[in-house]
Amino acid sequence: MKSKKEIVDNWLPRYTGTELEEYGDYILLTNFNNYVVKFAEEFNVEIKGQNRAMPSATANNITIVNFGMGSPNAGTIIDLLTAIKPKAALFLGKCGGLKTKKNKVGDLILPIAGIRGEGTSNDYMPAEVPALPAFALQKAISTTIRDNGLDYWTGTVYTTNKRVWEHRKDFKKYLKSLRPIAIDMETATIFVAAFKNKIPAGALLLVSDMPMVPEGVKTSKSDSSVTQKYVDMHLKIGIDSLKQLINNSKTVKHLRF
Repeated sequence: MKSKKEIVDNWLPRYTGTELEEYGDYILLTNFNNYVVKFAEEFNVEIKGQNRAMPSATANNITIVNFGMGSPNAGTIIDLLTAIKPKAALFLGKCGGLKTKKNKVGDLILPIAGIRGEGTSNDYMPAEVPALPAFALQKAISTTIRDNGLDYWTGTVYTTNKRVWEHRKDFKKYLKSLRPIAIDMETATIFVAAFKNKIPAGALLLVSDMPMVPEGVKTSKSDSSVTQKYVDMHLKIGIDSLKQLINNSKTVKHLRF
């Protein structure tokens, strides 16, 4: 295989267990397998690739993929999706809330930009290029959230490749100086890689912990509580946002790539 097209055409089914012709035009991205399980149960469809790196399920022209954790995996799935050229890709991720006087666990964050602290995105575009979502997709998510009687925060999300940083006072001081509203490991990578690959992409993040204070650091118990209380809502809004685009035949290409 010499060309990128040959590689991604072969690798997307290999990683996900879903053949190219089986994919929907709209993609939900997640890094938690229970999102795929809940999606499959909701629409009574099979989960493909359960023994692969990135399990997936498809229903109603939407395919959900669990691509795993971290910026390298985020870049990989965006590259692989060029095999099908989706009309939109929406990332449903969890994040740490950084504004302890504003945020709380269970809040929704609709990022207007990502701060490229992870390194992976440098392989796609120069550092001067901002990590931005497709505006029309974020607008559709905003409308869906309000239609469900909920609200959200907006702002920038800092994307990092660091783990186990929650004890580091120097890193926390640095984060405060940048004034992001949240921190995660995938959003900025997805935005930049999608821009490079001409895929309209957006994100809706769920605050799963408040890591700037010791009592807010995620634990097994607190993560289980977040899953029970908020994941169904998070997934529903993601599905409904894409349905809004599908039903209204709206394009999310708000810019020229």
